[in-house]
Amino acid sequence: MSSQKSVTPTPKGLEQSVLEAKSRGLPPVHLWSPPFCGDIDMRIARDGTWFYEGSPIERFELARLFSTILLLEDGKYFLVTPAEKVGITVDDAPFVAVDFECSGSGPAQVLTFETNMGETVQASADDPIRMERDAETGEPAPYVHVRSGLEALIDRKSFYRLAEIGEVHEGQFGVWSGGVFFAFMPADELE
Repeated sequence: MSSQKSVTPTPKGLEQSVLEAKSRGLPPVHLWSPPFCGDIDMRIARDGTWFYEGSPIERFELARLFSTILLLEDGKYFLVTPAEKVGITVDDAPFVAVDFECSGSGPAQVLTFETNMGETVQASADDPIRMERDAETGEPAPYVHVRSGLEALIDRKSFYRLAEIGEVHEGQFGVWSGGVFFAFMPADELE
């Protein structure tokens, strides 16, 4: 039996650890290899709201800080600091793309998305847009890659705007960004 006392990670402890390790930009979570300390009762809802022990995290700055230490590994989500790694629950995607800007047109078009946590990403071959469809309802759910396997669910208003600028290319309906065509559906399914 180990004589070390087991400590349950807390949001305050995680916050302090990240603040101590963070310099400029995103923390280098890919370089950290701390021990797994278990799961904590933290959840990111489909709408992007962060919860701790069933209550929403009201401070945007705290949720934003936690979002910078997210890690996706083997299909599971973790918060990682230099000292600890804890599992959390993500209902769908850890981010929501709440808006986008469009510059150019056709293959020269560039779509720059903004997430609910204030990050921006240009859709491209490295950060693709992908479309999922609900198996039962057929409802589309578009996503854009943000970083390191982490995605943002594109919100409904932004998806409608994407549909407005979409076009048909090689039998598919979708959008261009960064020289890549991202197909949403076969063109023959358009009404």
